Amino acid sequence: MILGGFLFISVSVGGIFAWIVSKLFQQTTQGLSLLCGGFLVGLLALDIIPTALQMYQMFGILLGALIGYLLFQVLHGFTHPATAQTPSLYLLTIALLLHTIPLSITIGNALSDSTFGITLTTSTILHHVPEGFALTAALLSQGKHLWSLLLVFMSLSMCFTLFIWIGHYINLTNHAQSILLGISISLLAATSLSEFILQHRQALPRVSFLSYILMGYLLSTLFHFFMR
Repeated sequence: MILGGFLFISVSVGGIFAWIVSKLFQQTTQGLSLLCGGFLVGLLALDIIPTALQMYQMFGILLGALIGYLLFQVLHGFTHPATAQTPSLYLLTIALLLHTIPLSITIGNALSDSTFGITLTTSTILHHVPEGFALTAALLSQGKHLWSLLLVFMSLSMCFTLFIWIGHYINLTNHAQSILLGISISLLAATSLSEFILQHRQALPRVSFLSYILMGYLLSTLFHFFMR
């Protein structure tokens, strides 16, 4: 529960930063959505994918990516009516919840080694600051109320705590964790491109379209630099 509380604080810090940044885009929901899309692309390219390739099996990641893409198509149909024009917070939340599972289980397995466990836990909690930013930016770009974000952050924290406990008693195979992470990566990539970027390619001039994406990517780079 304590670790889950720290993670809640971590994503909340990212959320506060996103709220501050959103004040620059009060009249441009498309701009905030593109900013979020660029941020998610940076999060994948700079952090999630390199970490996955370093820690987990390539075959499992690729298999999970295929499953994740098929899952995206199914969930997209359920959560996104043909007339919808706003990005889906649900898909992003599912992807980040899945991404939390392998990391939480690894921490649970490492708790017997106090030094390694503390180091890994601290790193993982800090790692969720940019995820809080991405979720908040996505929610604000849809004009939703902030109380719903509280529920999302609590869900992430509870999932984190639950799978740390599971990892402490059950050793999930590396192959299974690789598949879960592959699903998460695929869902994040598909959501970033389809929901936050490509959906707005006709709404803004090309220069503005690319500028917002680049700003999001640069913000992700800054997070990556300071969270290392």
